Amino acid sequence: MYRTTNTSQEKAEDFELTFGGGLSSENRWVKLAKLIPWSEFETEYANQFSPKMGAPAKPFRMALGALIIKERLGTSDEETVEQIRENPDLQYFLGLTKYTNQEPFEASMLVHFRQRLNRELVVKINEQIVLKRQSREREAQREKQKPEIEPSNTEEGEPLSNKNQGKLILDATCTPADISYPTDIKLLNQAREQTEKILDRLYEQVQDKFDRKPRTYRRRARKDYLAISKQRRPRHKKRRQAIGKQLAYLRRNISHIDTLLTTGASLSEIKPQSYRMLLIVNELLRQQQSMYDSRSCRIDDRIVSLTQPHIRPIVRGKAGTPVEFGAKLSVSYGDGYCFLAHLSWDNFNESQDLQLQVEQYKQRFGYYPESLHVERIYPNRANRAFCKERGIRISASPLGRPPADPNLELIQQRREDEKFRNAIEGKFGQAKR
Repeated sequence: MYRTTNTSQEKAEDFELTFGGGLSSENRWVKLAKLIPWSEFETEYANQFSPKMGAPAKPFRMALGALIIKERLGTSDEETVEQIRENPDLQYFLGLTKYTNQEPFEASMLVHFRQRLNRELVVKINEQIVLKRQSREREAQREKQKPEIEPSNTEEGEPLSNKNQGKLILDATCTPADISYPTDIKLLNQAREQTEKILDRLYEQVQDKFDRKPRTYRRRARKDYLAISKQRRPRHKKRRQAIGKQLAYLRRNISHIDTLLTTGASLSEIKPQSYRMLLIVNELLRQQQSMYDSRSCRIDDRIVSLTQPHIRPIVRGKAGTPVEFGAKLSVSYGDGYCFLAHLSWDNFNESQDLQLQVEQYKQRFGYYPESLHVERIYPNRANRAFCKERGIRISASPLGRPPADPNLELIQQRREDEKFRNAIEGKFGQAKR
């Protein structure tokens, strides 16, 4: 159930404090609260809930505000709730009208807030915040530059010029996931240990039907794993032999689990996490067995973490870290603001997003960018033609053989473009921190 709330909050000075006084209008959380269009997206957020059934959900402002506080402060879920409980500025930001020493919600609610606020909704909110702030900046700038006498030939409501304006930077990055570096032997060992735990729980249900417990050779398997993992750089032959042994141990365990299930053991009696882990292990076994048989190191949708099976290896080709593990982002940067265009756990070619990002820039600001600053992967023939039709200068070397007499002005222009493109790298570092 969701009950619509009044998001048009009172002034900061009217926020009730137990010790008297009021909040300052110059407070950073008060300023940020004025920029966010709370009421514009509350209806879209409320559509996720039944209007009559269920317990009342927390307001949209509290859900979004709590996630913003968590990311701005860089705290855990538990610490975020404590910060909100102790800080009246944060309580005002969440839409409360007076200070309270009670927790507004439990820390576990942040998990539900993240699920309810999907990527599409967050992108819309981000765009509205940017446009709202830009309109205020333009109005302030017009007031400063406003002449004492208005020109007579300027009609009220005259549309702005459609001439290309501004600079747009496009780039992609990979957000690092919190996993240890995956290796085949390590993943198989972890999978074997998980199947041993599941086998033990299933055996407890039907142990009266067996004379003895199914043999898993877990001590020998552990010893074989340590023998190869302690070597700094084992040879390919030894590593392949170790993988073959772990595959055999894992197949044996899964075979025993199937036998226990056919004799009366039930997966419903174990934890849902264990059942999910069993499905992941079966898929991991299929992938690893396929690569082992074909002597290959690649397979589609490769699992690199048992606890986070959605993570994929992203080949980036950078020195020192040619492969990264996490979600890949395609981002546009213009006028000091970043916009997310594409997010995927699977690798993709970011040059395919160029035309979409340029059109989104036109929708946001009403005109195309004057120049486009990108890496070498972006300026293919289709993207070059697209930019040429719209009068956009793209920061790329011309196609064909380099001229015998290079144009020094063009060389200097490319250097300046590369310097300007560094701004988005700073935004990537800020976001990842």
